[in-house]
Amino acid sequence: MRFLKASSAAAIASSLAIAVNADTEIEHPNFEQFTKQLSSDSFFEQFNESSLSTRWKISHATKKDTEEFVYNGEWSIEESEINPGFKNDLGLVVKSEAAHHAIYAPLPSIFNNTDNTLVLQYEVKLQNGLNCGGAYIKLLSFEGGPDDSNEFNNDTPYQIMFGPDKCGMTNKVHFIIKRLNPITGEYEEKHLQTPPMSRIVKTSSLYTLIIKPNQDFEIRINGQVAKAGSLLDPHYFKMDPPLEIEDPNDFKPDDWIDDEFIPDLNAVKPDDWDESEPIMIDDPNAIKPSNWDENASELISDPNAIKPIYWDDEEDGEWTAPKILNPECENHGCGPWLPPRIKNPKYKGKWTPPLIENPEYKGEWQRNKIPNPNYYHDSNPSNLESIGSIGFELWTMTNSILFDNIYLGHSIKEAEEIGNLTFIPKLELEELESSSTMPKPKFEPESPPSSLSEISAFNEIYEQVQEAFELFLESAYDFINCFKNDPLNTLINRPGEAFFYIVVFVCSFIIGFGIWAVIISLIVGFGPSTPEVETEKEEEIVELIEESNTATESKINETEAIKR
Repeated sequence: MRFLKASSAAAIASSLAIAVNADTEIEHPNFEQFTKQLSSDSFFEQFNESSLSTRWKISHATKKDTEEFVYNGEWSIEESEINPGFKNDLGLVVKSEAAHHAIYAPLPSIFNNTDNTLVLQYEVKLQNGLNCGGAYIKLLSFEGGPDDSNEFNNDTPYQIMFGPDKCGMTNKVHFIIKRLNPITGEYEEKHLQTPPMSRIVKTSSLYTLIIKPNQDFEIRINGQVAKAGSLLDPHYFKMDPPLEIEDPNDFKPDDWIDDEFIPDLNAVKPDDWDESEPIMIDDPNAIKPSNWDENASELISDPNAIKPIYWDDEEDGEWTAPKILNPECENHGCGPWLPPRIKNPKYKGKWTPPLIENPEYKGEWQRNKIPNPNYYHDSNPSNLESIGSIGFELWTMTNSILFDNIYLGHSIKEAEEIGNLTFIPKLELEELESSSTMPKPKFEPESPPSSLSEISAFNEIYEQVQEAFELFLESAYDFINCFKNDPLNTLINRPGEAFFYIVVFVCSFIIGFGIWAVIISLIVGFGPSTPEVETEKEEEIVELIEESNTATESKINETEAIKR
């Protein structure tokens, strides 16, 4: 069973006995009766006005060894302000930007997932987008978990971390399991190596994590499976340490030769090799334009310049008018003509002997492998330690992140029913609100009438194309992550995808290069038709700069004299 896909706002609302339109505010339905039907060990939070005083506890902890890392972010229980759905539908909202936030709620009873299915589901609404920060949730360990004497912070032990995180080019849905290494006695974070992308939209998104006792897992976004696999598959998780490690006591021998190529000592510089030839020379084929005037100066004194009244020749020196470009040289070159420079065809540079294969080359040295003393096999990572509370511990540059309808239990069916009853009708209302508040163009051209069937067909094609494009992006992101983590195995196990992405990359590069070539050729085409290069005289430029500096200093002196 998956989430139902509503065809219209009215169709969704009919199951709740409500009418939906753009001008009607719809009260949040009462799910009290449904909540009573949930399993006794299920946790379901919809938030109300008393949630912060009765269940959720805000942390103001300070990180150990520093007073700069303080959880001072504010939280609030309030309605959505952007694209609202149901009226009086409250959620937990991050109120501060550029701040650390921490809040948690103790579970009514200890949550035990031994040999059972774990289902974690919650809604996220990024009312102001997500510039840089997280919106993930943590299942906190019962042992060492937060309480009145031990405030919730980043060092609080947890079992699961799940949810969206975005900063810069990084955009992913975290799925992290914390497991105890029985050899070292330390907890290790096991990350999903190929996480799906999170949804950065200003309407609600539903994130669902399912872990089954057979070690299979699913990540659903808005009811659709975005990632699925096995916790024991090294393609997704590296639960076990490597069987072998490099011997830390193994060192490269002093006589080990790892230079694959060496200069040929028997090579002799050719007799005709001339190292004195310069790289660039004057173009011998260049001809001075017929209208070039070498007698005219490229820069002349400004005839309209007037000596400032504050100028004192005794203190400031003899005043001279500033230089300007000679107007007679607008259409042709002036001053001494110099031919353009070209690459010297006779240039060979300094001779060096060619490289040959080193007959004593032994290959790249690597440490010997030894059995990993810290190796262990985790055969049941789904058997988590006891969970005592649930919380959010976040750093975010963006405020107004809203959380709602948090579910933790053992039933996939319950999570799906919650999504069908809460998320789907809410999303439909939010999308209706979003479309009604979009700015309309000032002048909108009239379009020929289309039949309803044509509109429906176009929308269906557009949705299919959009879905295919999103699937391609997620697949490419998955392949790139795998290639970064284990290039060799990725190429061996997924050769078809590797070839496809190489072809896509090469084609994109060729198309991009071609576009740039066209742009550059157009720019060059609008330039001067002759290849002559007009050169500026260094002496005149230096003189112009010195005169400008002298004038500036004299103005400063005059100003100070007036003040005195």
